[in-house]
Amino acid sequence: MLNPGDDYSDDPGPRDACGVFGVWAPGEDVAKLTYFGLYALQHRGQESAGMAVSNGERIMVFKDMGLVSQVFNEATLNSLKGHLSVGHCRYSTTGSSTWSNAQPTFRGTEAGGMALAHNGNLTNTDELETWLAGEIAESEVPRKDRMDSTSDTALVSALLSVYSGDGLKNAAMQVLPRLDGAFCLVFSNEKTLFAARDPQGIHPLVLGRLEHGWVVASETAALDIIGATLIREVEPGELIWIDESGLNSIRFAEADPKGCLFEYVYLARPDTLISGRRVHAARVEIGRTLALECPVDADLVIPTPESGTPSAIGYAEASGIPFGLGLVKNSYVGRTFIQPSQTIRQLGIRLKLNPIRDVIEGKRLVVVDDSIVRGNTQRALVKMLREAGAAEVHVRISSPPVQWPCFYGIDFATRAELIAPGLSTDEICRSIGADSLGYISLEGLTASTGVSGRRLCRACFDGNYPVPIPADRAEQMGLERKRGC
Repeated sequence: MLNPGDDYSDDPGPRDACGVFGVWAPGEDVAKLTYFGLYALQHRGQESAGMAVSNGERIMVFKDMGLVSQVFNEATLNSLKGHLSVGHCRYSTTGSSTWSNAQPTFRGTEAGGMALAHNGNLTNTDELETWLAGEIAESEVPRKDRMDSTSDTALVSALLSVYSGDGLKNAAMQVLPRLDGAFCLVFSNEKTLFAARDPQGIHPLVLGRLEHGWVVASETAALDIIGATLIREVEPGELIWIDESGLNSIRFAEADPKGCLFEYVYLARPDTLISGRRVHAARVEIGRTLALECPVDADLVIPTPESGTPSAIGYAEASGIPFGLGLVKNSYVGRTFIQPSQTIRQLGIRLKLNPIRDVIEGKRLVVVDDSIVRGNTQRALVKMLREAGAAEVHVRISSPPVQWPCFYGIDFATRAELIAPGLSTDEICRSIGADSLGYISLEGLTASTGVSGRRLCRACFDGNYPVPIPADRAEQMGLERKRGC
């Protein structure tokens, strides 16, 4: 049994901030297209979901706390009629998990309404707050319109609203160059859909084509589910807009690509394409590299479902050790509003994973997982496998040790909470109770993606942040848990 004092239910691992989706398609049921697009992006955020639909005259917004399937039903979707839509599913990294921070945001502007959805995290919010306060003080914008939530998304919305007198495109060209950090924005007025990506392109954003319209989304998997054809990625530093004239594009900053390496490790769906390569293929290659770098004598390779599965397949292929499914995942365990009792909490990881004793009993196991953040999950997992009869448990991790917090929209623990900065690999191995522990090297992980290290953000592994972090913010974020979008 797990120790009564241990709490393994509150170690969810790394989570991305949000998923964004937008569609411009006259004659199509854009609300249902957005629903299915968000459904495909649900892994990127499970706290709230929403969409804003425009019929050309007005924008209707519907959003609430919960999963996409909990927020929307047939009647709601049928009431949202129009030719363009902006959608969002959220996990908070800046701003609390409340209804007021659910997205899309909506603001009235001089030219009409504006809805906006954001994936990422800004690093210069103090500077932007000061800028906004100055603009409001010199204008007739009511002070109450400054902010309507605690998120950096609301800050961007407020700034766009201030400059909207000359049109939303011109407002974007005023505001976007002054945003630092990671941002994938999808926003609209009554007639036009806009999308923009930060100059580093830290998180993915893609453009797709429907027979009678256009789509933008966080991942290509969202295009696949609605039958859209991938055209290309939205370029780093690019603003696009779609209206009756078609697709238009302009640069607001020079591109300096630094895509998030952790998208390959964990965040993105395995069926998604990033930089022209399927994430599943990259993860299998990561597993092969891991086997070459961290070999071990064993009887069976098993994944920690589901993110560890492709790398476990690659590890088994390269090592010659058979692959097996030794753990069953309950796919319906996610965020819950029903808090477990102390008795249930002691069961911990069994709420999500359960071993298949017949498969693992008496076996020397290689257990492949995507990352170790605090170590609680691996500690409970190793204990559970031993109780189910495993002879040996060798843990292999398809990412290097997570050493630094993320300031760009991934909810890692603060550096003080991370297990890797304070312990060596051998010490972590002893801490989680494994017979051995091996991580892939940063060089091996990078090579497995097929993308040059110069074009990747690897800050959570090496501390080299591509967008400078203000010293006071870095110090604060090192002490406090991050929260984005």
